[in-house]
Amino acid sequence: MNLWTDIVEFFFPRLCLSCGRKLLLAEEGLCISCLAGLPYTKLGNTPGNEMEKCFWGRFPVVRASSLFYYAKGGNVALILYAMKYHGRKKLCRNMGRLMAGELLASGFFEGIDYLLPVPLYRTRLRQRGYNQSELLARGISEVTGISLCTDAIVRLRNNATQTHKSGYARWKNVEGLFQPTVNAPKLEGKHILLVDDVLTTGATLIACADALSELKSIRISVLTLAWAR
Repeated sequence: MNLWTDIVEFFFPRLCLSCGRKLLLAEEGLCISCLAGLPYTKLGNTPGNEMEKCFWGRFPVVRASSLFYYAKGGNVALILYAMKYHGRKKLCRNMGRLMAGELLASGFFEGIDYLLPVPLYRTRLRQRGYNQSELLARGISEVTGISLCTDAIVRLRNNATQTHKSGYARWKNVEGLFQPTVNAPKLEGKHILLVDDVLTTGATLIACADALSELKSIRISVLTLAWAR
């Protein structure tokens, strides 16, 4: 730890989002104790798991997994909120590295050609300054070495938040939300991994898959940080 870091840590100590304890230098967002106590899904790379079934009949998902279960007001919700609205870019990347570290030995990433983070609409990206899903994907890439693809689909509008919508309203909210770009054909014959922060009904991720459905021989898997089952 250098002098400048010492000074910053003294005047602006980083605190655990859950318990409020001062974080160690190696900790980010949550202390080790609170991180260990999070509700891990343990889905791993299990074929036909509960999360995969969310996409059955919607698009032919190769595999799907999520690191944590989401519950309103819980510690995972605190992480997601900090990632989205408090500018915690380092936390996003650390969570991506954690996701990759948990799944790497299971073979989940075998055969994946590209990581494709769910894009934000340009005005929201400009306001926030970053895409939390892209930073998650960059963290995953640092561990796995898989390249990112951020230029194959675009978000066409800044759709209303999904948070308080019913299941049907969520589906209507994302109809035609994404569009393939002129760069999308490079994904033909490839296996891509869609990366997002949280899965609720799956509407947004399915809208992404729909935007890529015309590409020949494309295979799609899904990975999220959290799942609100």
